[in-house]
Amino acid sequence: MISIKNLTISFSGKKAVDGISLQLEPGEILGLVGESGSGKSVTALTLMGLLASEGVMETGEIDFNGQILLKAGVKPDQKLLRSYRGDHMSMIFQEPMTSLNPTMKIGPQIDEQLLLHAKNDFKDAAERKKRVLETLEGVGLRDVEKVYDSYPHQLSGGMRQRAMIAMAVILHPDLIIADEPTTALDVTIQNQIVKLLKDIRDRENNSMIFITHDLNLARRICTRLAVMKDGKIVEMGPTEDIFTKPQTDYAKKLIAAVPGRKKSVAVDSAENESDKNVENKSESKADKKIVGEAGGTKKSPILTVNDLSVFYNERSNKIFGKTVHKCVVEHASFEIYPGETLGLVGESGCGKSSLCKAILGINKDITGSVKSATVRPQMVFQDPYSSLNPSKSIGWLLEEPLRAEDMIEKSIKYTKEMRREMAIDMLRRVGLDEYYYDRMPHQLSGGQRQRVSIGQALITKPSLIFADEPVSALDVTIQDQVLELLESLQEEYGLAYLFISHDINVIYRVSDRIMVMKKGQILEIGDKDQLFDNPQHPYTKELLAES
Repeated sequence: MISIKNLTISFSGKKAVDGISLQLEPGEILGLVGESGSGKSVTALTLMGLLASEGVMETGEIDFNGQILLKAGVKPDQKLLRSYRGDHMSMIFQEPMTSLNPTMKIGPQIDEQLLLHAKNDFKDAAERKKRVLETLEGVGLRDVEKVYDSYPHQLSGGMRQRAMIAMAVILHPDLIIADEPTTALDVTIQNQIVKLLKDIRDRENNSMIFITHDLNLARRICTRLAVMKDGKIVEMGPTEDIFTKPQTDYAKKLIAAVPGRKKSVAVDSAENESDKNVENKSESKADKKIVGEAGGTKKSPILTVNDLSVFYNERSNKIFGKTVHKCVVEHASFEIYPGETLGLVGESGCGKSSLCKAILGINKDITGSVKSATVRPQMVFQDPYSSLNPSKSIGWLLEEPLRAEDMIEKSIKYTKEMRREMAIDMLRRVGLDEYYYDRMPHQLSGGQRQRVSIGQALITKPSLIFADEPVSALDVTIQDQVLELLESLQEEYGLAYLFISHDINVIYRVSDRIMVMKKGQILEIGDKDQLFDNPQHPYTKELLAES
């Protein structure tokens, strides 16, 4: 179906994709895996004819069912590309907040696909709405009438991502390019999405290019894998062969870095010592004593939350409706101790982010009490594209918390030279080099932006950090580096973390205790090993069974 031959893409003379060749058969799911910035998304965008204007196709051609869509040195036929997009191929983008129109409600945005590409089949507006609602239900959304009538900012990150998936699959195209389609989704919804994509593939024999940093997910859904590094394909073959018999050191490194209680594949005993350490990280974390009374050492908590309920105001109808006081977190109570990581896990939209924002004072519509022993806790937000100022350079963004600290304390603690030095050091510590200091946020990949967001939160060395899905957009090798960074800073400075994630394997690795949340309520809190070995609540059992 798809043939990509010797494709090379460059930006300002720097190669982002370097001479790759791929073939995709009807009904096949090809996984593109590799670290952030390896060229996965650039390859996908080029195939869709959506390459940024500064990108140059130096060599190669792309063939779709015998029709050459793109060829180096030949001006793209935009009319031809438009006829293929939507009807024959569609893309699930990595960041739904930037790919969904913020001024349009979700329903009309999805309905637009039917109007543009299948108007003759869906002439009646009611029939189109029915199809949209069915598709929203099919991607695991509840209360679809409300979602249909909501703006993107009114949905959680995971809900927005599911709406984006619904938009891509509603016309059942021949090719679906899924660029990190389940990044923000909990394991139960992730399983629904994987099943949905497989069902569509089985029913219509369409093909899929599945881009992901989640190797466990790639193993479940992909028939073949292409491993990318620095714009090149370093290894390609059947999925199980890559997992059980990886040929290259880089593929072995990727597999060894997969988090979890048990390794997905036994790595050759000749692997170097650093790779062996990856296997034992969760074990070493388990050996750490939980501070506070539970660990036998009496310490005052750094954060005490008592009977906290969080509310939002929303309109009950479009024009003259009254304001409705909606409770999104109900009677939450817990403590966090110095040096402890409390993991918070639950499905998308359950109130995890709302809980954090209320504790930080971002949402002041609350009842109950929050007592914190630290002056300025920091937060790593879930969506780095919307939390990073798009008009400022990466260096400026990293230095801003230092400038703010000087302003608050009315002193000159950091000189200009110190701020630059600290920003460059933080870039290196989150896996980026000095080159990115002068880059703008839009020039970075999603994973690179998330690393900058983490650096912003860490640079002032706060004693309490709220990490809202801090590694969800990172490949396993960079994810491993960032988790190591968080752990080393915790040991060095006695940091406490409230660590939010939908990935139960990541939660297990980083946490001392785990808190499970659903529909605004805390269902269960316990030591991580006790919770994994003997979960008490049916929802916890479901999460663990599907992880």
